[in-house]
Amino acid sequence: MTTLHVLHGAATYTLLVLMLGRLARAPHNLPLRAITVMIACWAASFTLGRAVAGGIAAIGLDPIETRLAQHLVQILGGYCLIAFYLCSALDAPVARRQAIRQAVPLAAAAVLMTVAAALIPAGLRDAAAVLPSADGAGPVGVPAIALLYLTVNGYLLYAFSAALLWTRRYAVGADPRLRRGLALTSVGLAGVVVALAIFIAANLVRWTGGTMPRTLVMVGILAVLCGLVLFLAGMAYPAVGMRLAALRIWWQHRALYRRLCPLWTLLHREFPEDTLNRMPISRWRDTFGLAGVHRRYYRRVIECRDGLVRVSPYLAPFGELPLARRLRGALAAHAAGVPAPTRAIPVAVPRGEGLDADVRELVALSDALGGTQKGVPRSTGLGVTGSTEPSR
Repeated sequence: MTTLHVLHGAATYTLLVLMLGRLARAPHNLPLRAITVMIACWAASFTLGRAVAGGIAAIGLDPIETRLAQHLVQILGGYCLIAFYLCSALDAPVARRQAIRQAVPLAAAAVLMTVAAALIPAGLRDAAAVLPSADGAGPVGVPAIALLYLTVNGYLLYAFSAALLWTRRYAVGADPRLRRGLALTSVGLAGVVVALAIFIAANLVRWTGGTMPRTLVMVGILAVLCGLVLFLAGMAYPAVGMRLAALRIWWQHRALYRRLCPLWTLLHREFPEDTLNRMPISRWRDTFGLAGVHRRYYRRVIECRDGLVRVSPYLAPFGELPLARRLRGALAAHAAGVPAPTRAIPVAVPRGEGLDADVRELVALSDALGGTQKGVPRSTGLGVTGSTEPSR
């Protein structure tokens, strides 16, 4: 296999795994169903195509039957591509009616290809299973063989051309991330459309006994492989972008969770009853856990704020000392059983609105108490710069 074949297969199966995961979370999403089946068809087509090219019998079929199965799943994938756009753009009842209408040319193409494959002479069936090479060799002048390849290429040209037009239409007014994904998808679709047009021209030329220029056919092969990879990349781009954004937030929360450790440790030691979850968390889970990072982060923020409220009455006697030193003294006074001299007072009051502003103050106080842990970034998306002392 060439590098492009490997890249095509890897991209197809990677995206299939991603789409199956999304479909498991939203099984009733019709556009998601359609695009997942389409990618599954492409994965099956890739596997069947490599089996024919390698002379491997697939699921008990002879080479031409395997090639026919590949073409059938290819046109089914093309139909699912059309269905994806119909389900995305139209109301469900209208999309279903349109999908039923679009199934008519799909069924006609499937019947035509099946009949053509059955009519291929016995002595040419194995040779017909090999795609016509770039130099025009092979029994491509036999009507049944030419009809088989013309039908699959013609239907796919129709499906990808329609998808290209719809993609350009939907790209207008889309949000930036989706627009970038649709741009990649459009380039890929354009490459596939050009390649299919070349293949159809080659089928017709060879059927009439002519020879298609080798360079032009090679351009078509390169265009379809690159186009499919770009199309898959464009389809995956919005989802991958969301995953990367989620990973960035996960990393920020993990870093802030660890930076809050000095403050939380002092408060938790004095007020263990404020712990929201008293189940012990292993160091392994604390370091490498994915699903629980956000939960542990928010829980730690709440516990720190609750502890500051409880200890705040003991801060007053320590005057104008820096807040970190006042807090240590207040905690020592509370531990010694000294009566609280006043009511709760505001501590580390955020300068702005929202949780991020509150966390900035808590992290600054925590840094002043114990410093950041080695290897943890001092700068995160919340704008915490590791200042040594909050102003309050």
